[in-house]
Amino acid sequence: MRRNRRKRSRPAARAAVAVAALVLGGGGVVLVDVYASAGQDGADRRGPGQPADLTPVASTIDCPEVADGLPRALPPAARPAVDRELAAMDTRITEAYRQFADGRERYGQDAGLARKELLGPLQEQRRAGIERIVTAVNRGGLRFDGMQGLAACTLRTDDGNDLGTDGPPGNEQGKGSGSGNGTANGGGGQAGNGPVRSDFADIRSVRPSAQLPPNRRGASRGVFTTDCGVNANGLFNSDNVIVAPGVSNGAHHMHDYIGNQANDAFASDRDLANGATTCRNRGDRSSYYWPVLRLQNGRSESDADADGGGRDKNVGEIQTPSQVTLAFAGNPNGPVTAMPRLLRIITGDAKAFVNGPANANASWSCTGFEDRQLKEKYPLCPRGSRVVRTFRFQSCWDGRNTDSANHRTHVAFTDRAGRCPRGFRPIPQLVQRIVYNLPPGPGFAVDSFPEQLHKPVTDHGDFINVFDDGLMRRMVACINEGRRCR
Repeated sequence: MRRNRRKRSRPAARAAVAVAALVLGGGGVVLVDVYASAGQDGADRRGPGQPADLTPVASTIDCPEVADGLPRALPPAARPAVDRELAAMDTRITEAYRQFADGRERYGQDAGLARKELLGPLQEQRRAGIERIVTAVNRGGLRFDGMQGLAACTLRTDDGNDLGTDGPPGNEQGKGSGSGNGTANGGGGQAGNGPVRSDFADIRSVRPSAQLPPNRRGASRGVFTTDCGVNANGLFNSDNVIVAPGVSNGAHHMHDYIGNQANDAFASDRDLANGATTCRNRGDRSSYYWPVLRLQNGRSESDADADGGGRDKNVGEIQTPSQVTLAFAGNPNGPVTAMPRLLRIITGDAKAFVNGPANANASWSCTGFEDRQLKEKYPLCPRGSRVVRTFRFQSCWDGRNTDSANHRTHVAFTDRAGRCPRGFRPIPQLVQRIVYNLPPGPGFAVDSFPEQLHKPVTDHGDFINVFDDGLMRRMVACINEGRRCR
């Protein structure tokens, strides 16, 4: 059993909330199907004698992402107050999620009660928080107004149908076969909040599609590889110093950490610069981290009662990767420039299940089949093949900022031809490949915010550049000269 070296205590959440499909059976809580008709995979999931047209159950409190409404460049004086308010908003959403989960049957049968006890108070709290954010930005010297349209939250089903603020009608929800397979509306999984069988697909049924832009004359064709291990020493925490600095349990799921060993919610730039590293080349103190992958086999980890673990419905045995490859590649149209020190990049969206796919960058496959990639499904690999997670990070930088208000707009992806947006310059692209030896079948899941139901589309990776300047120059020269280096 692996140890959690940095456990945090205070809850912090995220901007959308869902509840697993649970009902009380004679022996306690049992998992059930919550669609009476076909599930996401097309299978008929009705129980014996059950009608085919029952109304789907609300399983999500869907709140707009307030961070996406912020101005692109926050005044430095405003950032601490804004970060605190966003974290406080997330905490309130987590509390609403827990309340919804505890009273799911009551709220499912009484839309007025859901509106009175959940959505109404949550909207007022968010409105007040948004007002404080606007005040902080204005005091920082930037005239800014608005975002009140982001205060209201709605109920919706797992398949994305918005049920509005009035919630689901009727009182027939939650009646299923009790098979434990679950459907798109929740259920399934060791903690009752996913994944479900329809979240998996046989990789052999996927059409080959993975293609990269062709290299043109003058392309930077080199590759620089750094070896930082597989987190065999077991460094985990449920913080995220990029998104929620200074907030314990800001991620609500556990991360694997390799490279820099000083990374937690309270790590300063100086802490990271002086941190120990697991990388073989000691000039690389960068931090590479991603949500852990667990076998949901009925067993527990040491974090079963901890924030980010069992308290946030992340359960099962954490799996150590069998291999992690960290490669920095070039640009198909020309040379790359050095990354600025302490550049922060997040690829993918930990809340893509409710936010939608705009920022999703999950990529799942199997060894021997990596020309076939899945975004919204976990792969079922044939015998002898291993599960692979691949992250291709953004490779264009705005030339000025090491971070941005929403932690995205200072970097960008190239277009299909490999060109950066206007005003951005190419930088080395981090390609992170993580391989696992897992038992065959669908008994695994990535850690997630509890409301995200362990959906594979929520997979994501985080990177903070703490390369020594000299080693970064070597990397850039290697890539631009078309060499393969370590």
